[in-house]
Amino acid sequence: MSKLIKNELIKIFKKKTIYITMILIFLLIIFINCVNKYSNSSYSVYMYSDNYKNSLREELSNLDPNSHSDVTLYINIKSELDLYNLMDKYKDSDWKLSIINDRIYNLITEINTLTYGIDKNEEQAQKTTKEMETLIQKLDENDWKYFANEDLENANKKIEDLNKQKEQTEDTELIKGLNIEIENAKVEKEIAEYRLEKNIPYGVDYLNTALSRFQTASNTLIEYDLENKELEFNDQKNYNEALCTREESKYIIETGIDINKSDTLKGSLQYFYSQYGVFIIVVIVMIAGTIVSEEFNKGTIKLLLVKPYTRNKILLAKFLTVLIISAFVIISTILMQTLVGGILFGFESLLEPVVVYNLSTNAIQEINIFAYLGIQTLAQLPIIILLATLAFALSTIFSNSALAITISLLGYMSTSIINQLVIVYKLTFMKYFVTMNWDLSQYLFGGLPNMEGMNLGTSIIINVVYLIVMLIPTFIIFKKRNIKNI
Repeated sequence: MSKLIKNELIKIFKKKTIYITMILIFLLIIFINCVNKYSNSSYSVYMYSDNYKNSLREELSNLDPNSHSDVTLYINIKSELDLYNLMDKYKDSDWKLSIINDRIYNLITEINTLTYGIDKNEEQAQKTTKEMETLIQKLDENDWKYFANEDLENANKKIEDLNKQKEQTEDTELIKGLNIEIENAKVEKEIAEYRLEKNIPYGVDYLNTALSRFQTASNTLIEYDLENKELEFNDQKNYNEALCTREESKYIIETGIDINKSDTLKGSLQYFYSQYGVFIIVVIVMIAGTIVSEEFNKGTIKLLLVKPYTRNKILLAKFLTVLIISAFVIISTILMQTLVGGILFGFESLLEPVVVYNLSTNAIQEINIFAYLGIQTLAQLPIIILLATLAFALSTIFSNSALAITISLLGYMSTSIINQLVIVYKLTFMKYFVTMNWDLSQYLFGGLPNMEGMNLGTSIIINVVYLIVMLIPTFIIFKKRNIKNI
């Protein structure tokens, strides 16, 4: 058997296509890493072109604020222009732009409404203008903590007012709503405290993203927790997702480490299969889909079958060769990514752990990047093996490489569509279908499966059954095939 496998491997590595394919993957890896390194991945609140502002000015000049039909549009456009003009002054500071967008824009709109609107109120407009000027002064003083302290004060006042309302009512439903508002206000207070304690200015960086995600996830969890009832399967999945988001965001806030950073070597390996999974599968399917059919097409199958080996042993050797080549392609791609990523980004990020929230232990878990990559590889193996087996089986049964490769890749490409339809229309009988079960990453770290009633053990059994179902007719047909006319 080992000799047969060795001969098959020699045949594969004598072909130029395997080297061309691996070179293409290597070039693709270089391209993806260069894009990650040199593309401007940062986002700024300031994103308005001069052309757009000029078009607004032109449109505004054609409107009459004293005309009843124009006044509303005039106020909207002027408010937008006033916003952009103010943002021009602070366009190099993301935290100031965030404050302008979130807090000052409403004041600008209010001032213009009071000045040009139907119900003009000059006194109130002046009062609002002074309020806006106070905020602008804080921007000029670079005093972002003023706004954080204001948030903290508002949250405390909100909690106090809601508690007073709660004491003055006996309505159960109203109390329930007030409890949700109180808990949400406590989250707002917690975020303001995080800003002050961890020195996090307003902006659009990863820390502010973590604060935003923390707040959204916390609000979701509060609603579920205060419902105080057993969650259905889909609600439990949503709950778990929110719980993971909250705890991972909390880790980012408290440590200051961007665990989702992708433009590092660790980040590229962490998201390895989402970036390169499809290319790995294409290469493996191409090899599996030609390893037998090529022998028939070239007529070399006769030379192979006259050797002192049974047909089953010959076919098994070819199948095992496909599995060995699959491992070779995966490992080679990982090594190429490590080399290219290390050269472009440096290797020091490999010392940073992958951070996930483990639902089984209800705790944050830090994992070495290569251990994490190994876990992900094991979870993806059923997809790779089953697709390789499908291509291998079709290649053997029909002796047609194009058919074998096309059907296998179409099956893979349609996976997400099939699974989505099954989940949306609740086709429970489809939980035994292979595409619902072959991605074992759904079970990692205590995750719930795609559909209620599924579990890791059952999914593994289903994958094995599909593997056997494909292999048995393949071996039977290969054993009985007449090769006299080939």
